[in-house]
Amino acid sequence: MRSASVLVSLIAAMTAALCPHPAQAQTLDKVSFGTNWVAEAEHGGFYQALADGTYRKYGLDVTIVPGGPQVNNRVLLAVGKLDFFMSANTLQSFDAVEQKVPTIAIAAMFQKDPQVLIAHPDVGVEKFEDLKNKNLTLFVSKEGMATYFQWLKADYKFSDANVKPYTFNAQPFLADKMSAMQGYVTSEPFAVEKQGHFKPKVFLLADYGFNTYSTLIETRTALAQDKPDLVQRFVDASIIGWYHYLYGDNSAGNALIKQQNPEMTDELLAYSVGKMRENGIVDSGDTLKLGIGAITDARMASFFDKMVRARVVKPTVDFRQSYSLRFVNKGVGLELRPKN
Repeated sequence: MRSASVLVSLIAAMTAALCPHPAQAQTLDKVSFGTNWVAEAEHGGFYQALADGTYRKYGLDVTIVPGGPQVNNRVLLAVGKLDFFMSANTLQSFDAVEQKVPTIAIAAMFQKDPQVLIAHPDVGVEKFEDLKNKNLTLFVSKEGMATYFQWLKADYKFSDANVKPYTFNAQPFLADKMSAMQGYVTSEPFAVEKQGHFKPKVFLLADYGFNTYSTLIETRTALAQDKPDLVQRFVDASIIGWYHYLYGDNSAGNALIKQQNPEMTDELLAYSVGKMRENGIVDSGDTLKLGIGAITDARMASFFDKMVRARVVKPTVDFRQSYSLRFVNKGVGLELRPKN
């Protein structure tokens, strides 16, 4: 009887070893990830990794905490309430260094910032420089004036005199043919087509030299130092999530986005994903060899120099402290990219 008992125990142990899922479920690392806005296609890779089990496969129990107009997830990261945060662009990483906030960028999921300027067709705006027309009103937000518009002034000689405040309402633009407005290539042109019943002229700032990274993953510097394996798994799983979302069956990710944000529609989701692919927002340039999430020293230095020249960033900021290459540029997920 004792021998039989030992044999049963041995078989049970072997069965558990061959079926890792229950054991894995007990040892998942709980992490929280805060986005900078409500759920949308621009966050799709993260939702996909959660919905299709990629995070779980990497030993992570991830909670996505949506941002919004009344939510400041970036502050929650710094004070330890979140483990990771989706930063809008590289300028926030530079600002963290200047303000001595102990956070660091560890991956850049967007190689191109989606920021665009949108103009009416058939009014003489055929190329980027035409946006400087003194008779053209530019609707730019307060945040835009403090960031990319300073670069437009420095590198393209745009003028403040043409600017009116943009309040994230397309109606003033739609009512004035001799105007242009800011937006994201993944959303505002879609809204303009729906509301104005015309296809606008769209100029992606990234294609004209505004080479900030966007949708970066930030974490606390201490977490990156103390738990590098945890950080690496979150970065790798997020990268895989983005490959699945862009090139695979993204229905699970979209369903979760719509669950979090009931105002999101299938039509807008499909449009946004299409524009991300078409414009190489996520997968272009360095990512073709290094994998999604790539960051390079040269790109960081180039953007920093532009922002110093535009007087957006002080030259005394040690921008090299704003990011780490430790967790990216490893070719993770490259095999998931379509060959053609």
